[in-house]
Amino acid sequence: MSEAAIHRAVAIVRPPAGSVVAVLDAATVRAALGDVPDPEIPVVSIVDLGMVEDIEVSSSRIRVELLPTFIGCPALDAIRAGVEARLEAFGRAVDVQFDYRVPWTSDRITPDGRDRLRASGFAPPAQLQPDQPVLVQLATPVACPNCGSRRTVLENAFGPTQCRSIYHCTDCRQPFEAFKAI
Repeated sequence: MSEAAIHRAVAIVRPPAGSVVAVLDAATVRAALGDVPDPEIPVVSIVDLGMVEDIEVSSSRIRVELLPTFIGCPALDAIRAGVEARLEAFGRAVDVQFDYRVPWTSDRITPDGRDRLRASGFAPPAQLQPDQPVLVQLATPVACPNCGSRRTVLENAFGPTQCRSIYHCTDCRQPFEAFKAI
């Protein structure tokens, strides 16, 4: 399903808490999950981060399979609670599972998610191009989300969470966090 179709579904079907939707499909559930923010960076949703791997809907249950951004992510319980709280409006049992068979990678972040990260002061990870070979670099330039400069310096590879690092821009002299490319 295209991202535009998901956004249309969000605009069309957004049941208030406590209401029941007669016809419910995976696209409607995915659209609703677009309201569930990442607990550590609430400007992006779990859909924007590409964490939603699979959705199954039956007459009595909604099963959601999520990919954690890191195995040791401390926000998994908060994410599960957010998904359960958002989907309870559909009036069905909600089963949220984290799957480790498929690794989450930073290329799953949607273009809207990348824009939201940048607008909030986080540098999104570099996006891999499918037709380009992956080159190993010792220092990949990270664009400053404040001024766009690539004259940035890694200050600490270990930011406040495992998925982020701390950088400093030598042009605008602002510190910022950047998502690690995985």
